[in-house]
Amino acid sequence: MGGAVGGTATRDAVAAVWRIESARIVGALARYTSDFALAEDLAQEALAEALVSWPRDGVPRNPAAWLLTVGKRRAIDGFRRRAARDDRYATLAHEAGEQARGEQGDEILWDPDQIDDDILALMFISCHPVLSREARIALTLRVVAGMTSDEIARACLVPTATVQARITRAKKALADADATFEVPPAEERAQRLGSVLNVIYVIFTEGSSATSGASLIRLDMTSEALRLARMLARLVPGSAEAHGLLALLELTAARFPARTGPDGRPVLLDAQDRRRWDQGAIRRGRDALAHAQTLGRGLGPYGVQAAIAQCHAVAASVAETDWERIVELYETLGRLAPSPIVELNRAVAVSMARGPAEALPMVDALATDAGLARSHLLPSVRGELLARLGRSGEARAELGRAIELCGNEQERGVLEDKLAALG
Repeated sequence: MGGAVGGTATRDAVAAVWRIESARIVGALARYTSDFALAEDLAQEALAEALVSWPRDGVPRNPAAWLLTVGKRRAIDGFRRRAARDDRYATLAHEAGEQARGEQGDEILWDPDQIDDDILALMFISCHPVLSREARIALTLRVVAGMTSDEIARACLVPTATVQARITRAKKALADADATFEVPPAEERAQRLGSVLNVIYVIFTEGSSATSGASLIRLDMTSEALRLARMLARLVPGSAEAHGLLALLELTAARFPARTGPDGRPVLLDAQDRRRWDQGAIRRGRDALAHAQTLGRGLGPYGVQAAIAQCHAVAASVAETDWERIVELYETLGRLAPSPIVELNRAVAVSMARGPAEALPMVDALATDAGLARSHLLPSVRGELLARLGRSGEARAELGRAIELCGNEQERGVLEDKLAALG
């Protein structure tokens, strides 16, 4: 054991260990107890005990093993209190006795292969089909990313009580569904993997273009989504879409340094200083995309979006971007994953490749979509096209409507600037 440290230093050490190792700890406890909800509670109890013990006794040589051992001992105590002297109790007691060598389990040896299986199972159970999208996001951020309820609430812009309620309901739903802690069998894996990928994508998308609030980009959410995507790509190396999603996130995050100015206001693509783009992230994204292309029989929706992002990443300017290639990729994406947003983005690409006159009818055709009717995106794009066509009066009306619908303060400021520029 190390020497005792101060309260603030200890809290920082506990927080760092928890953020890095929480998924492994919860996953291992879930495997040992066969009870996902209990495992998460036991891990939280071990965390609370660390906040008491570490300032007094010092940070253990192997903090993650210490937390796992405490969690396992709490599980044994719980079974003992309930007089559950069954095979499960006997197995747990035997494993704890065999593995917990040294004070508080300092010398536990972790099996990296088993840990990977645990984390993968944890990701799959956090995205179980019985859960709503909101519950999947909250549970994934809690048990896989290791975020607290307060952190998740700030990231999702909802009250902490709402997050806690979602997590509680999710655990109950998993218990009611008798969800087993395991990687799904092969016949279910593809469907469940899609759910895991979607949750990571949703977390990143909300963080990269916040739908509300004072900041355009919420790095807490995007960083966690990137970490989860990297982890998943390592855990399922044969999945083209896992690598496609990782490529998309890396290539998108590469532009973050240039997407906002010193005042936090968005900087539009044609005004961004491309020298500020993260070249390391671009290389990682291109490598992931190239690897995805070697797997399976063509790219999936995330891989196609990554290919679009790559077109932007390798172009020296907006004018030199291969917009016709981007139009083709959006057409492919529309066949793989049709949605009004894809069609709206395709229209923007068409306007850049062939002019606003060809793109405007495509945008007008989306006017009856109920989802886009509540979004600022449709009137924003339409206003931009009308302005480029010299129809300033109509453009002002569309931009005014976009401003009313926009929930993000920084994006709303950009729209107000565009409206003011029209006179």
